[in-house]
Amino acid sequence: MKLAIISHTKHFLDKDGTLVGWGPTISELNHLAPHFEKIYHIAALHDETPPPSSLPYEHNNIEFVALPPTGGASVFKKLGIVKNIPRTISMVRKVFKKVDAFQLRTPTGIGVYLIPYLTKFSNKRGWYKYAGNWNQNNAPLGYRLQKKMLIKQPRKVTINGSWPDQPQHCYTFENPCLTLEERKEGVTVISNKNYTAPFAFCFVGRLDDAKGVQRIIDAFSGIDIQAVAHIHFIGDGVKLASYKLQCEQHNIPATFHGFLSRNKVFDIYRESQFLLLPSTASEGFPKVIAEGMNFGCVPIVSNVSSIGQYINPKNGFVLEETSTEVLQKLLEEAMLQTHEELKKKAKEGYVTAAKFTFAHYNQRILKDILEINTK
Repeated sequence: MKLAIISHTKHFLDKDGTLVGWGPTISELNHLAPHFEKIYHIAALHDETPPPSSLPYEHNNIEFVALPPTGGASVFKKLGIVKNIPRTISMVRKVFKKVDAFQLRTPTGIGVYLIPYLTKFSNKRGWYKYAGNWNQNNAPLGYRLQKKMLIKQPRKVTINGSWPDQPQHCYTFENPCLTLEERKEGVTVISNKNYTAPFAFCFVGRLDDAKGVQRIIDAFSGIDIQAVAHIHFIGDGVKLASYKLQCEQHNIPATFHGFLSRNKVFDIYRESQFLLLPSTASEGFPKVIAEGMNFGCVPIVSNVSSIGQYINPKNGFVLEETSTEVLQKLLEEAMLQTHEELKKKAKEGYVTAAKFTFAHYNQRILKDILEINTK
């Protein structure tokens, strides 16, 4: 079977001219590729230096089809989406002549017009992946439109979490992020990890207030820092310099690593006892939570979107109110727990992470979505 995937995944050419793209999506395609004769990935090629988290394709049966970059924060940049509608549809039509099925990854700027176009003008077998918060309050207009269109069209949709009145054609799916080899390694890491003070914490994601970075800094500024060995911030954002300065002023032992490769991020999971994500941003289910749990990081997270459907008092700490005061109290509670209590949570988290393997995801795509007999 030949598959077309349409996404807003950023692609780049590295200094050697090798095509690379946003790591999590490229990893997903690399693990999906052996199950298909050919995969065409239609996405944007950017003339920028790729971040360290970018990865190359590992299989020759994946062919990249470049779209011009469109979209952005400004009105002018958003108008670029409209300008490129004919070109995008033309490319999609050409690729569809070569494939048996498609996946459109939403929500994205091009999804606003591709969902109705594919619904009305294509009889190609396919499904939609909605990667955002399916149950988001006050979602941006584009997100609301795409969700409404996805509910009313007949093809299957994979979403984060399980929700009341979920349509039958909408399937709860976990986003893949772990190999079976990494699952095996996680057993050893958790077995050898020491859950006593001083503790190491990590945050992985976009560095901004919505993701909870300011809350983390404010909370630790009021905590006995002797129980804290280190806080690792992985990612980048416009307030990076401000966050660094605040940590220095409050004597918080923090390192801001910027973007890191997947392997280096995993090294930090291996040495940390806790993963922090006190976010108020629109989340689906962040893969970093599952990755961290696989290596024994006990999550301290907000109850956003489907996060609370996976994280509970047995395997982590959940902020029912996302504020500095509640986070500080939860941090103090977490650091007072015994090695045995935290190790038990870590082991429960490891079990939860089993649903986030590439193998599990691929099997469900083939069986439940494409209805291919995999026996």
